[in-house]
Amino acid sequence: MNHLWLIFGLLSAITAALVGVLGKVGLQGADPNTATAVRSVIMAIFLILVTAAQGNLNQIPALIVDKKTILFIALSGIAGALSWLFYFWALKFGKVSQVAPIDKLSVVIATVLAVAFLGEKINLLNALGVGLIAVGSLIVALS
Repeated sequence: MNHLWLIFGLLSAITAALVGVLGKVGLQGADPNTATAVRSVIMAIFLILVTAAQGNLNQIPALIVDKKTILFIALSGIAGALSWLFYFWALKFGKVSQVAPIDKLSVVIATVLAVAFLGEKINLLNALGVGLIAVGSLIVALS
């Protein structure tokens, strides 16, 4: 159980990599905003089916009535939608090998925000790793 975060994290990285490659191919001749909207509808349908298959559709009303929960989930959804709009626009004009590393600067930004606003602690080795991600992302994308 302790390593489930790592397994799911790796699966997330693999499937996120596929998003860039498949998205780049799909964007040939397509408007990025329209493509993102269609992708979002497909994602919503897929996720509703997953939730239904797990038998968790009955949890939706409780989530919606909790004002703080729904506010932050809504804000997260808007941030995610903006992220994907910008990602698809970047893919439209750039190479996946450039866009993906810049997108991964989100790791650096998320870490800084988690420390600043959530009070998460990182040690010197963690900070060094985050710094290397920043430098590496820029080197890969801009060279």
